[in-house]
Amino acid sequence: MEVLQNYQQHIDNAIDWFWNFMPNIISAILILVVGLWVVRFINRLVKKFFDHKDYDQTLETFLQSFIKITLKFILLVLVVTQLGVKTSSLVAIVGAAGLAIGLALQGSLANFAGGVLILLFKPFKVGDFISAQGIDGSVKEISIFSTKLNTFGNQVAIVPNGQLSNGSIINYNAENI
Repeated sequence: MEVLQNYQQHIDNAIDWFWNFMPNIISAILILVVGLWVVRFINRLVKKFFDHKDYDQTLETFLQSFIKITLKFILLVLVVTQLGVKTSSLVAIVGAAGLAIGLALQGSLANFAGGVLILLFKPFKVGDFISAQGIDGSVKEISIFSTKLNTFGNQVAIVPNGQLSNGSIINYNAENI
């Protein structure tokens, strides 16, 4: 009989917890639904912004993905917080992981940042003849991590964007000043 009473007590406690926790669950679901709508809305605004400007497609895709991931992470933190989970340790872990990854990928991140700078400021474009890092050639391709140049000897030189963005570039096709 005592086992049955303990079992009934556990069921009663679970039902009480569920009814006390139900408003948090409902508000978390509402935050999630509204948040996903806001993320989609902001993504559409960013897309419209890029459609009206003359930015490189690679930069547009990267920024849209970055904004979407950042907003979804913030939304996740809000939903988890609404459910009563302490998020300070989660944010600290994500920050520490970001720092560790950043240090491990320092060279790649420099090339990535250089690629973003090249795509934003456009010191040269595909088809321009440039001189950079001791290499003269016609720009064949600009990617997010490197730039390909066709040299005089009909060779393809791949120059990391981190070096290009930190060094001097002579663009022989640039407009006269």
